[in-house]
Amino acid sequence: MILMRQVIGEELRRRRNEQGRTLRDVSRDAQVSLGYLSELERGQKEASSELLAAVCNALDTPLSSLLAGVSTEVARREAMMADRYSTV
Repeated sequence: MILMRQVIGEELRRRRNEQGRTLRDVSRDAQVSLGYLSELERGQKEASSELLAAVCNALDTPLSSLLAGVSTEVARREAMMADRYSTV
């Protein structure tokens, strides 16, 4: 099963790491606790639209770009799952 919160977290972490930023930097700029942002990145928490917008703003990334990346990754995983089940 594909969990959106996990894919969103992975995409947020990937983008943060691409920028060479720390959790502390982004949490400060997004005005989100460091622990909560860490839980988001690990897929342990569901993010509200307001929180996603704040984190995207801190990363200077359009929300639409984040969601497009998430959509692409979900589609990739769905295709992998379909291939796996079709060969069984």
